[in-house]
Amino acid sequence: MTVPASPEFLQITRPHEITPDLRRQLVGCWEAVINAGGAVIAPGIPLPPVSARDVGPAAERLIAGLDPERNRLLVATLDGSLAGWLIIRRDLHPLIAHCGVVNHVQTHPHFRRRGIGTALMTRVREIAAEDMKLEQLQLSARGGLGLEHFYRSLGWTEVGRWPGALRVAPGDDRDDILMCLSL
Repeated sequence: MTVPASPEFLQITRPHEITPDLRRQLVGCWEAVINAGGAVIAPGIPLPPVSARDVGPAAERLIAGLDPERNRLLVATLDGSLAGWLIIRRDLHPLIAHCGVVNHVQTHPHFRRRGIGTALMTRVREIAAEDMKLEQLQLSARGGLGLEHFYRSLGWTEVGRWPGALRVAPGDDRDDILMCLSL
C-alpha cells in the first residue's frame, strides 16, 4: 500500500508574492472546481460552466486584497502542482478583530480524496491561532453537498442555517450553513 504524499504549504500575504505561474494555477483550480460543482462562486463569477476569463477578475481582486494583517492566501501543493487553496480574512474592527473568516476553500478535482482539504483546514487553524492571534474562525458552506459533515469532522460547529438562501439554479435553492471553530 502506498502512503499518499503530504502537501507542502505556501502562505502568501502580499500581492507581489504571487508568481505568474501560481496566478495561472489559482485561476485554473477555481475554474475546475466551479465546473465540477464546487461551492466557491464569488461575486462577479457566473454560474457554471465558467472559463478562466470568467474567474480571472475575481482572482485578481482576491490577490490585490492580500495583506498580512487582513487577508492571507494559503496554497497547498503536491509535487509542485497547486492542489488546493483558501483565503483567511480578518476584519480589523475592534468588536470582531479576534475572529477570522475562511473563504474559497477548494481542492483541485485532480487531487480530491487525498486529504488536501483536511490538510488545508488543519494548517489554516494553526496560522489563525499562531500567526494571526485569532480566537475564532467562521465559514459558510453550501447545503446539499455534505460539506457540514466534513467540517464537523474537523471540530467545527454548525451555529445556524439560512434556509434556501443560495439559488444554485432555478428550482435548486440550498441552505447557507454557518459554521464556527474556537481556537
